[in-house]
Amino acid sequence: MTRRARRARLGSVPHLVQDQDMQATVDVILRDGTTLRLRAPSADDVDAIVAFFAGLSVRSRFLRFHGLAAAGERFARTLVDPDWEEAGSLIGVMGDGSDARIVSVANYSRLRDRHAAEAAFAVADDVQRKGIGTRMLEQLAARAAAHGIESFVAEVLPENAAMLSVFENIGFRAARALEGGVYEVTFPIESTPGYRERVDARDHVAVSASLRPFFAPSTVAVIGASPRRGSIGGELFRNVLAGGFTGAAYPVNRSGEPVAGVRAYPSIDEIPDEIDLGVICLPAEHVLEAAEATLRSGTRALCVISAGFAETGDEGRARQEQLLALVRAHGARLVGPNCLGIASAAVGLNATFAPRSFPAGRIGFSSQSGALGLALLQRAEARGLGVSAFVSIGNKADVSSNDLLEWWEDDGGTDLVLLYVESFGNPRKFARIARRVARDKPILAMKSGRSRAGQKAAGSHTAALAGSDAAVDAVFRQAGVLRADTLGELLDVAALLSTQPVPRGRRVAVLTNAGGLGILCADACESAGLSLPQLCEDTRAALAAVMPAEASTANPVDMLGSATAESYRAALPLVLADPGIDAVIVLFVPPVAVATADVGAAVSEAAAASGTSKPVLAAILAAEGAPSTLRRAAQIPSFAYPEAAARALGRAAERAEWLRRAAGTVPHLDGIDHAAATEVVERALGGAAEAWLGPGDVRALLEAYGLPVVPELVAAGPEEAVAAAEKLGYPAVVKTAAAGVHKTESGGVALDLASAADVRAAAARIGGSVIVQPLISGGVELLAGVAQDPVFGPLVAFGPGGIHAELIGDAQFRLAPLTDVDADELVGGGKAGRLVAGFRGAPPADAAALSDVLHRLSRLAEDVPELAELDLNPVLGLEHGAVVVDARVRLARPPAPTGPKSW
Repeated sequence: MTRRARRARLGSVPHLVQDQDMQATVDVILRDGTTLRLRAPSADDVDAIVAFFAGLSVRSRFLRFHGLAAAGERFARTLVDPDWEEAGSLIGVMGDGSDARIVSVANYSRLRDRHAAEAAFAVADDVQRKGIGTRMLEQLAARAAAHGIESFVAEVLPENAAMLSVFENIGFRAARALEGGVYEVTFPIESTPGYRERVDARDHVAVSASLRPFFAPSTVAVIGASPRRGSIGGELFRNVLAGGFTGAAYPVNRSGEPVAGVRAYPSIDEIPDEIDLGVICLPAEHVLEAAEATLRSGTRALCVISAGFAETGDEGRARQEQLLALVRAHGARLVGPNCLGIASAAVGLNATFAPRSFPAGRIGFSSQSGALGLALLQRAEARGLGVSAFVSIGNKADVSSNDLLEWWEDDGGTDLVLLYVESFGNPRKFARIARRVARDKPILAMKSGRSRAGQKAAGSHTAALAGSDAAVDAVFRQAGVLRADTLGELLDVAALLSTQPVPRGRRVAVLTNAGGLGILCADACESAGLSLPQLCEDTRAALAAVMPAEASTANPVDMLGSATAESYRAALPLVLADPGIDAVIVLFVPPVAVATADVGAAVSEAAAASGTSKPVLAAILAAEGAPSTLRRAAQIPSFAYPEAAARALGRAAERAEWLRRAAGTVPHLDGIDHAAATEVVERALGGAAEAWLGPGDVRALLEAYGLPVVPELVAAGPEEAVAAAEKLGYPAVVKTAAAGVHKTESGGVALDLASAADVRAAAARIGGSVIVQPLISGGVELLAGVAQDPVFGPLVAFGPGGIHAELIGDAQFRLAPLTDVDADELVGGGKAGRLVAGFRGAPPADAAALSDVLHRLSRLAEDVPELAELDLNPVLGLEHGAVVVDARVRLARPPAPTGPKSW
């Protein structure tokens, strides 16, 4: 097909994406760490578009238009108000007010081949080589794909190396052919896992560059630094000075009065140096003016301490949106607003209004609550834990925990990450970043809002929407994030992973001088999923040789109350050497005659001298002495109680298992008919916001994705039901055909009907239209389904099914898309896994067929965002294959995007 033939326009094609989503503003992040706001052009932009093209160099215009005079007003008008069906376009805008200008234009036009569109872009000469073209192409491709376009075609002159490079390196599989002196570049625009990896890699480079001014600034200005003691701005500036900041710090206040003996400036414009980081501590109504002045001065990192933004309601939310728009107009980044500030040990920066500096260490800590983060840091210091950086992200209008993970991934001063999270902005991106980071650095998180009351409080505190707790667990589990239930547990696990290796397994030995304490520890270990195996004979014999005859060499090892420091020094290496033990918990209750500090020293020295890679934990029930000794000598974590030690060790074992877990891949699936599914959705929803699917549409939707469904016919009444049963065979099943009904609870199902009379009676009793199916005997009743979480997107569920699904419970969730490892874990884990494996002599079900069902559900949920709720219950797991016996499907229009941030 020639280029001319492909350029012919098409009629409209069906699509599932709301047009207002297409028109929404989107922010992208560039290679050098600056940001750019993209939007669809309107009629008001015609003159600015013409000016943009006129401002390009002669060479840039030639490369874009191949020498044709196509950049005038007529061409500009073809770009504005795109319908996205026939054509789509985006402009990139820098600056604000009278300084605003268009710096890039990208567009596509649909071709005669209804699956293809021609794409092109141009970037202002002074901002080229920042990755703007690539980012615009990413956004164009996403919008085009949502409207049924499958590939882009571009005509590029051979000398246009920059554009060819963009098309070749964006991550799609590009092919090019030389025709008439012009390269025709063609590439599919499906968002494959490989493509997403390339996008994530670009994001990582860009985000890391954008955060450098926060963590390694050379100059800091505190706007609103009052000379008055007790004021937030004044105390924050004094903290910057007291923290030993290695750069230059400047206070800014209207009066120009010195602060803490440092010359102040009435305006940031008067500061002689360029400012890397601006910290604003002003009443909310003055923040925008101060932010504009700071950004105009060239500052690219802004931290807004001030409250009075989205957390306060509609007026504050509008003010926060204005602040973010201002930051984006200048290509900058923002921490806050409504936050405690930021600290970075690398440069001695404490730009917070905390009452004292934080101890330096190797933990990166992000907290959505400033006060809670401060309290946690104070307790961390008491545990001997220090931070490489602390960031209070507050309302996280811009910088979020996702961004911070990108920074800490490559930060050589950070070994472990702590997160206190109240809400997620982009949880799916969080899962991808965290999965990558957690391979090298542990991530410990506490997510508040488990209860309905907690979720409500979280929403009012940071103006954020909390996702379901099942979704949080699923995301953390898949990403390798360790979730702590309490703040104490968060610090306990941090203390363990900061100082000890992860255990090879869950086999624990307990060494104690108090039998009762050992029993309590054994109980706690069992609750944490750990085991206490018997020690091997050689270990028990060696222990017997160094302990009193009355002592117990079982596990727990009870050395009796007469044990001394030397007893621990002698016994600990023997227990650590046992090949059947993965970790040791040391317990000590101080008697009158034994010094606690001596025992602490003995434990730490013995652990250090053992040369083992097994973790050692200690719970020494003493007021003082031993914990600090343990920290100094061998970095042995000390816990207040044995239960805390056991819980921390259980979390460490979780990490060890996750590290051994294969990463998995999302399998390719045959037999997918997305167009058929789209037709079902459009027909069912029409103009409605939501709808339950009738039996015919349910079946069509499931069959479009290759899901195995039981044969069935719909009958309008009893006689049609009998005819259907005769055709399908006896014994038969009759169910109500009413959409969305729980059939068992409503009495709308009759099973094992052996005759026409039985079918006739059942259909008459149920009433209305009914579904007739053959009875499928045998197999395991299971539940599989999809739920669209309002924050996390589609979750795939699997668990015991049938009428006892809710009573038995134990449904497990994973975030779509499922890898082969995810699906196998769902099928083989929990109570459902025991059923699949063959419970109490029953034959095992076909695990591979059940995994395939879950993969197809996952793909369906990814492809059809309108799929709000899908229950397959029961799914019969047979010896060979699986079959869906009953299904309920609810569709709903997906919510609009919650913010412009694209990374």
